Amino acid sequence: METRPMRADARRNYERLVTTARTAFTEHGTGASLDEIARRAGVGSGTLYRHFPTRDALLHAVLRERIDGLLGHADALLAEPDAEAALARWLRTYLAGASTPRGTCTVIIEAMGTEWAGTGLGAAAGAIRTALGRLLDRAQRAGAVRAEVDPGDLLRLANAIGVASERTPDPGACTDRMLTLLFGGLRAG
Repeated sequence: METRPMRADARRNYERLVTTARTAFTEHGTGASLDEIARRAGVGSGTLYRHFPTRDALLHAVLRERIDGLLGHADALLAEPDAEAALARWLRTYLAGASTPRGTCTVIIEAMGTEWAGTGLGAAAGAIRTALGRLLDRAQRAGAVRAEVDPGDLLRLANAIGVASERTPDPGACTDRMLTLLFGGLRAG
């Protein structure tokens, strides 16, 4: 089915909703009121739901650029000579980005479930898992990470670190401590 380009006013409403949602999600977490987002964007709730039938569709639109950057970063890190360091750098970058808006790690964990297949967030979680899997596989082949570690499990662990860290006074320091512990358990040998 061919999709028609958006009218100029519809495009402006779409962009205003994404910008406003980005701010609201940053201020109030991923559970921010959709009606309030529509109000702050200067549109009715019907306009919001025409563009974004679910909260997850709006959240995916807000996170899309960041996810694309994260996937590109994973590709670039595949050229790093130290496979374990590349994996660790990517996980740090992932968690730094996933800390805002608050609740993003929980959303990604949920989006990894089969009931999310066919959704934007489900596809994003799958792409993130695949990118992490390539970095993990490389670290495993280099003998730096235990062979039995699964990329889905590692992504769940990383998101659990993100959820725990966002509830501390210094999320960055907590993330670093937890990743150090995680890598202590991942190392082969």
